[in-house]
Amino acid sequence: MNILLPQPVEVQAVQRLEEAGHRVVTAPDPSPEKVLPLMKDAQAVILRTGITMTREIIAAADDLMVISRTGGGFDNVDLEAASDNEVIVTSNLGVNSISVCEHVLAMMLSLAKQLPRLDHAVRNDNYSIRYQNLSRDLNGKTMGLLGFGRIGFEVATACKTVFKMTVLACDPYLPDEVKADYAKLVTFVDKERLCRDSDVISVHVPLTEQTHHALSTAEFEQMKSEVIVINTSRGPVIDEEALVYALQHKIIGGAGLDVQTREPPESESLLLKLDNVLLTPHSAALTNECVIRMATDAADRTIEVLSGKKPLNVANPEVLAGSRWQHLV
Repeated sequence: MNILLPQPVEVQAVQRLEEAGHRVVTAPDPSPEKVLPLMKDAQAVILRTGITMTREIIAAADDLMVISRTGGGFDNVDLEAASDNEVIVTSNLGVNSISVCEHVLAMMLSLAKQLPRLDHAVRNDNYSIRYQNLSRDLNGKTMGLLGFGRIGFEVATACKTVFKMTVLACDPYLPDEVKADYAKLVTFVDKERLCRDSDVISVHVPLTEQTHHALSTAEFEQMKSEVIVINTSRGPVIDEEALVYALQHKIIGGAGLDVQTREPPESESLLLKLDNVLLTPHSAALTNECVIRMATDAADRTIEVLSGKKPLNVANPEVLAGSRWQHLV
């Protein structure tokens, strides 16, 4: 069958698809203009983040069976359109958890220990900066997690084990019985207490109408003046204008942002001019090892569907009830 790649994926994934007997077609670039004509003959799409699978693009396919995301999110898939066209959408939930966790820890340590500032000082003949005691210890401090899923669990475990931190979590959508299972690891609190009591806050929620600007002016004003805010989820979960104001006026201590409202940030973005913010290019999961895992797992999900097996991590399970998929085992 024909498998369309709007963007190239790792060679290991392509090899798996070809060894399973499928034909892999790679678009010249991930623009809708180049991808849409190739959809007609595609039975599967392995999707990265460079294009959104809109209703128009999905409808252009004559026999599309599965859209397989290389990551864990579905921001760039019209799930309703996929279901309307009886297309299974899968993801790789958890495949990037440890990689993102490590990125959170790296940002937390870099900001707490003031590594960029100290490095810059040494390179500019300011060795005496060592006497300013700019670095802070993390041992015994409080980590606050906005959202407690797979990545939040990894961050909580690392912070509690390595740094002996108290861990708070705010996740109103997590069932009480699930929260009870993690009572020894984290204390579940409301957002107000999370903001008030945390020394570090790390964001791990999907972007929805409910989480849009979940951290804004009111939340920053509740935080400690030295708090570090880290976001590796989606940019608009944080009100960027309010964040910039809080950083400029030292309402909070610093921020580590792997994601921004606009990616890449515009050249005039004030984030680029602040020395108490650490920026990375939405790359927390893009380690050498993780991108291979994401690509090969997406290939495996695709092969499962095309060979008549029910795949893992179906985002639109209601589609499986249709007659088209009654043969899946």
